[in-house]
Amino acid sequence: MRSAKVSRNTTETRINVELNLDGSGKVKFDTGVPFLDHMLDQIARHGMLDITVLAKGDLHIDAHHTVEDIGITLGQAFNQAVGDKKGLRRYGHAYVPLDEALSRVVLDISGRPGLVFNCEFVRDSVGEFDVDLINEFFQGFVNHALVTLHIDNLAGNNAHHQAETIFKAFGRALRMALEMDPRMAGVMPSTKGSL
Repeated sequence: MRSAKVSRNTTETRINVELNLDGSGKVKFDTGVPFLDHMLDQIARHGMLDITVLAKGDLHIDAHHTVEDIGITLGQAFNQAVGDKKGLRRYGHAYVPLDEALSRVVLDISGRPGLVFNCEFVRDSVGEFDVDLINEFFQGFVNHALVTLHIDNLAGNNAHHQAETIFKAFGRALRMALEMDPRMAGVMPSTKGSL
């Protein structure tokens, strides 16, 4: 199975992540950031990933370090679990609507970190969650998962809907990219011969 367990301990956070790329959407979260738990649940359920995230962070300051470090640790687990990448479809994309909101996510399990994040949220926060942290989460993820990720929110006048479409589309795009291509069995999906 393509799975990994990663721990990250700093003076600001203690993060434990378990990830199974061939899962069924099972989740266990204890991060202290309820809105992030809700968004991680979208990734798991729409990506068919099993994800456990246990986190203790300096939430008395704010959620920045916790959210960023969860992105980093999840990225590290992804990079370990994906293995040698032979036979992968490699590319994934998804458009996801939620009422008035619509987002597009396109990704490449490229071995090269890159994030293009185009989202102008209509509010600064959803409840107590600062929407700027969504970018921080994905930046941490791509830097350590070694993927290229383009995120575009194309419509929306509700910040919760905007965020939810992003995370659902990310899960769907991951699911597509992680699928094994029977026509590429045992073959590296790159003309360079490595990713």
